Amino acid sequence: MNEGGLDFDAARLAGYLDGLAEAGCAGRGALQLRRTEGGMSNPTFFLRCGDWQAVLRKQPAGELAPSAHAIDREFKVLQALHGGAVPVPRPLHYCADRSVLGTPFYLMEKLEGRVFHAFATPGLASSERAALYDAMLRTMAAIHRVDVAAVGLADHGRPGNYFARQLKRWSEQWARFRRGDDDNPALDRLVAWLAERVPDSTLQTLCHGDFRIGNIMFHASEPRVVGVLDWELSTLGHPLVDVAFNSQAWRMAPDENGGLLGLPLAELGIPEEDAYLERYYAMAGSTERMTTFHQVFAMFRGAVGSAGVAVRGEGGNGFLPDAARVGRHLALAYARRGLALAEGRA
Repeated sequence: MNEGGLDFDAARLAGYLDGLAEAGCAGRGALQLRRTEGGMSNPTFFLRCGDWQAVLRKQPAGELAPSAHAIDREFKVLQALHGGAVPVPRPLHYCADRSVLGTPFYLMEKLEGRVFHAFATPGLASSERAALYDAMLRTMAAIHRVDVAAVGLADHGRPGNYFARQLKRWSEQWARFRRGDDDNPALDRLVAWLAERVPDSTLQTLCHGDFRIGNIMFHASEPRVVGVLDWELSTLGHPLVDVAFNSQAWRMAPDENGGLLGLPLAELGIPEEDAYLERYYAMAGSTERMTTFHQVFAMFRGAVGSAGVAVRGEGGNGFLPDAARVGRHLALAYARRGLALAEGRA
């Protein structure tokens, strides 16, 4: 990283933007950049040129896992969904030319609103918190009701058993990330447990892939969603994976990606998990219910993804200064929570 936490040449970006009439920034003044807070995957920056603003998302520098950090897929989803039932930022420009920043990147509209990095959403009244959770739930159901053919996303995933493909992909990534046989034994056990229980389901919808509260922007003063962010892991897959990711909050501690475990939910205005899930099933018209497999699978994915964050941090390519520590902490936490579910201890 160079000074200011950038892994690219800001002057080169400024020159590129000056010649980019379509994004609306040409001739508007000196470029100002600021890294966003939170997030451990694709580096994200706020851009400003005079009264023009945008958000830039790029791949991390360095060696990447195959098919990881697919920002081209993110941009495609934004193009497909913008203006529809699922609120997303307006996509502005995609650049595949690595000579500009060293990696592909894209520009999107800068939305105004609130992003909460903890499910406890500190600072809200309990009544507002309850309405906010309902808005989050409605948005997740809207994602799963998208007509993928109508919006041009019919090819956004491969045919075949979604869980079998995903288990193979993420198991291979774990094999690349692990530092030795004793790195994360709970995660090794999850791989074996899941491999013996892959369900045979043909249910398929658009899936976000990481639908948690930190990837949702709410209106500045109203309990409604104005934008769903970070579509890097989106695909055509099983909707209960999104549901399982979202409901991880009830099984994770506050220091484990902002979970709810141990907090006074009724006092906070946060619904119990069973009530929350039943409301989702009704909104989405779901014909299947989340099982232990879906929950364990989500924990497995979270553990492998966090291990990848740690590896990039240890290699000097972490977006956050403490990426290695946070990644290792979360990889162990997700794996242990997943194993507790698999063994009936949660």
